[in-house]
Amino acid sequence: MRDARVTLVTLGVTDIARAARFYETLGWVRTDQGNDKVIFLQGEGLVLSLFGLQDLADDASLPLEALPRFRGMTLAINLSSEAEADRLFALACEAGGVPVKAPQKVFWGGYSGYFADPDGHLWEIAHNPFFALDAAGRLDLLNQPKDPA
Repeated sequence: MRDARVTLVTLGVTDIARAARFYETLGWVRTDQGNDKVIFLQGEGLVLSLFGLQDLADDASLPLEALPRFRGMTLAINLSSEAEADRLFALACEAGGVPVKAPQKVFWGGYSGYFADPDGHLWEIAHNPFFALDAAGRLDLLNQPKDPA
């Protein structure tokens, strides 16, 4: 189980400085690691890496191709309330994110919305009343409170 974790997410971006400013506005903290081609930002239990898009393609030995608007993947930030989801969604949009779907009550009983960062990476902002977050705001589905029913 120790290998079943994500410790770092790398996003290919067209402007590293702009992307760093965007994520710092959302609360990510820039570290001293990195260089002029990559910036590392610390979050709660995860590091976000911002890498030039062409450099990332080169590093993976893949050709750089046009990116579709929907890439078949989202990143998600779960929050403790609908109000917190609204707050972070608004902050992301004010910082240069593109609103895709405003936060709203959804079919599965929660509350969520989507924005794209300045490079089109899709983020879900959600409040899931069925998933309790710990005191640090982390999601641990193996240690959820038991339903008394």
